[in-house]
Amino acid sequence: MAPDLRRRETSAMAPTRDPITVLLCTDGSELALSAIRQGLDLLATPSRIVVLTVASPVDPTLVTGTGFAGGVMSLEDKNDLVEAQRDAAQATLDETLAALGIPDAETLLQFGDAGHVICQVAEELPASVIVIGTHGHSGLRRAVMGSTSDHVVRHAICPVLVQQQPD
Repeated sequence: MAPDLRRRETSAMAPTRDPITVLLCTDGSELALSAIRQGLDLLATPSRIVVLTVASPVDPTLVTGTGFAGGVMSLEDKNDLVEAQRDAAQATLDETLAALGIPDAETLLQFGDAGHVICQVAEELPASVIVIGTHGHSGLRRAVMGSTSDHVVRHAICPVLVQQQPD
């Protein structure tokens, strides 16, 4: 008896009802808020919203030195700096939730290279889509400065919605 291929194709093409998890990336800038607003307008109503900000880690050689030169701050000063960064990043998250009117969204604060961290978090959630802004640099400026959004587009496990800053 031959299988009913038509029925199998129809069921495979049926839309899935999986929960939608949206990962919103912010650095607290107006560009990031604009990108998130526009991204949310384009997407179906998500079942889960996660807002992520990534702070740069404090260089440990500030305390330990480089081998040729000694450190320039004490461990206590470094810890104070990390705590100040954590407070600033949390303020960024709180301000983003207030500006977007989504007080019930989950928040994540991570330290590290933004592009790598965003991709890692997207995989761990797992995210259905990532929303991120870009300054739209090109050429030499992009090569020198790098691009977080470019890294995310190239390495994320899910679709990435990128909003460029208007001129």
